[in-house]
Amino acid sequence: MNHSDLSKKRVVVMGLGRFGGGVGVSRYLAGCGARVLVTDLLPADQLRESLAQLRGLQGLPIEYRLGEHREEDFTAADLIVVNPAVDPRHNRYLQAARQAGVPFTTEMRLLVAALPNRQRTIGVTGTAGKSTVTSMIGHALQHCPTHPRARVHVGGNLGGSLLDRVGSISPDDWVVLELSSFMLEALGEDHWSPHVAIVTNISDNHMDRHGTMRAYVAAKQQILQHQQPGDHVALGPGVEHWLRPPVATVSRVDRAPNPPLELLIPGEHNQLNAAIAIAATTVAGVEPAAAIEALKSFPGLPHRLQPVGTWDSVRYYNDSKATTPEAAQLAIRSFEPATVHVILGGYDKKSDLTALAHFAARRCRAVYTVGTTGDAIAQAVQAVGGTAVPCQTIERAVEEARTRAHPGEVILLSPGCASWDQFENYEKRGQAFVAAASRPAAPPSVTTTVSP
Repeated sequence: MNHSDLSKKRVVVMGLGRFGGGVGVSRYLAGCGARVLVTDLLPADQLRESLAQLRGLQGLPIEYRLGEHREEDFTAADLIVVNPAVDPRHNRYLQAARQAGVPFTTEMRLLVAALPNRQRTIGVTGTAGKSTVTSMIGHALQHCPTHPRARVHVGGNLGGSLLDRVGSISPDDWVVLELSSFMLEALGEDHWSPHVAIVTNISDNHMDRHGTMRAYVAAKQQILQHQQPGDHVALGPGVEHWLRPPVATVSRVDRAPNPPLELLIPGEHNQLNAAIAIAATTVAGVEPAAAIEALKSFPGLPHRLQPVGTWDSVRYYNDSKATTPEAAQLAIRSFEPATVHVILGGYDKKSDLTALAHFAARRCRAVYTVGTTGDAIAQAVQAVGGTAVPCQTIERAVEEARTRAHPGEVILLSPGCASWDQFENYEKRGQAFVAAASRPAAPPSVTTTVSP
């Protein structure tokens, strides 16, 4: 659906979000002349920051339905923009709209339809590492421009809408998009895939949404499925066992560089992420040596093996974005064996956490468990002889780890689970860890002896 198709249409945006997930699309729709209704189950007082970003749209009124959804809003709409986290198959409002013949779309579908040049698009997906690889590609392209007037736009699942500034994206610009399985599932309806597709890795994830590994893989396949002759694919280790590129030219990145690249962020997996990013930028016209030089200054991303600080010669790392067992194992491998005190656990996405628990039991000095999955992880660690300390909360886990960590060791938050049982998102969980790590340890009790 293009810009002119939206004029005068009644468009419902389902979900504004505390952190502004619906702000960009609402601005875009209003600018296209649509009559926009933003509906969110949260009340206005919990959406203050997002609402503030929509104030001042002169001549572009937006209506709000906050604190509730109403079925009649959905069934009377001309179009509904669905948040990727909402599964249309199991939402009663969307089911009612479908029965009324109302079409659905997503912010990402609107964006790719509005982009001026598919030949300048790079899409990144995978179970782990996609945010880092997306950002690395953007960083290298910004430092090594491939056209005198080309700019680089990075967005998608990484956060930050490109839709409300899509009019300023020129045909020479590069657009680098992190694409989740939810986003790709919806894009399949448009038969769209990027010119350059990157898949970092594949392992089971989001079984609570997709139901089966087959369905999850089918969603990921969409990034390759509709590529055209002359397009390109870069695949990380083992991806070819899951996904089949139909027509694109394929390059495989099976291992980390040897000797290692000079990076600011630790871990062999980040070496591999860099190698995948270099493969993508090479296709985009950047010399590998120039990309390697550019990545020396890549600072990493918050909540992804983020160095928090060093206290009493113990290093603290915030890897709250590690929401899968595989991501947590990669983080643990970034440090020397028997030096890591790892915090695991959180919301239960129905992933099998046994392998993570056994790996942590062998590799870590101790495991501290939190959240809904904490007890099960602790029991699995103890069953193979590892040290597990059930803690329930992040704050308690940091306190317990501090009492056991020796100088030169690491306290690592890398939960291997989503955050939704205790936190709104992984960012809030990471912030809680940073706050706890930064808080001074309680001083030891001192017994004073008074001489007679």
